Amino acid sequence: MLEPFYGPRHEEFRGVVREFVTREVVPHQSRWDEQRLVDRSAWQAAGRQGVLGIRVPEELGGGGRTDYRYRCVVAEEFARVGAAAFASGFGINEDIVGSYLAVLGTPEQQQAWLPRMAAGEIVTSMAMSEPGVGSNLRGISTTATRDGDSWVINGAKTFITNGYTADLVVVVCRTGGLPERPEFSLLLVESGTPGFTRGQKLRKIGLHAQDTAELFFDDVRVPATNLVGLEGRGFFHLTDQLPLERLSVGWRALAAAEAALDWTLDYTAGREAFGRPVLDYQNSRFRLAELVTEVEVTRAYLEQQVLRYNAGGLDAVQGAKCKWWATELQKRVVDACLQLHGGYGYMEEYPISRAYIDGRVQTIVGGTTEIMKEIIGRSLAGRAKAPRSR
Repeated sequence: MLEPFYGPRHEEFRGVVREFVTREVVPHQSRWDEQRLVDRSAWQAAGRQGVLGIRVPEELGGGGRTDYRYRCVVAEEFARVGAAAFASGFGINEDIVGSYLAVLGTPEQQQAWLPRMAAGEIVTSMAMSEPGVGSNLRGISTTATRDGDSWVINGAKTFITNGYTADLVVVVCRTGGLPERPEFSLLLVESGTPGFTRGQKLRKIGLHAQDTAELFFDDVRVPATNLVGLEGRGFFHLTDQLPLERLSVGWRALAAAEAALDWTLDYTAGREAFGRPVLDYQNSRFRLAELVTEVEVTRAYLEQQVLRYNAGGLDAVQGAKCKWWATELQKRVVDACLQLHGGYGYMEEYPISRAYIDGRVQTIVGGTTEIMKEIIGRSLAGRAKAPRSR
């Protein structure tokens, strides 16, 4: 008999998350969309409920759970109510900045920041993308120069999730090396540091409640102790942590596809066309059969990769596979589900319409589908067999 992916403790935790989402998220989503910002009180409520800081050690105020399945539960419950914008901001805080500090942070950095992150007292952000650079991390031009016991940062970042409200930002900076082989480092910058400013909240076609901004650094001076990890090893730190980021995006994509299917099955069973439920038509049944099968196959694969991550074995190639396949699946499934809703699928009061515009960025954020395929493709050289001589 196959072992279930989730155990009793995961399902117990699901009840906690579902109650939080029902009480603190669902009633406020429309207002958050309008103000293009999630209330800070929602973050604080998540901290009180134990939905934040899942992997933060208990002695630092977190849940002390390294099992990534708990984060999967959170993603599924957010997707169930169409809260993709808040889920995305959560992912930055938990799976990216939280992971960097947990793995690379000094004890002093962890003590200073992780308890406040777990409590929802602060929101964090990761600043990698730059104007004109896209997914090419080696093209980053933001610099940090050592000056005594400080670093001085100059440059600009764009498309930064949580960027408008973040209290703490991990900034990827060029700190040395040759032009063709630059060296990067990761530096912590606090809100309010002189020279650190933000542009207006960027207006996006989807994820309206997720604040996204441009960040500017004009002779921003931070203590040398704000270095995360090793000087000049930032690119390798990013490479080590990106598989988790891409698994996170991939799992949110799977959760969104499953939610879209659930809404559509309910809708087509109750909606009539020409005197019959839409689900009774062969075209609807066949299309839904295809989508359900694709989603279930994808879940089986991603569950395997989550367990691989838990065991410490998820690499960059596997992370890329998770990300490109699941996000492209999400795009196909949500589009097909909207079509099955007919005209009502285009109306804002139906969750499928929100899912449609919120999901489009998934094949772009965290590295485009094309970049993911390039990563996978480069790994194939070692698997190719040399032709036999005759």
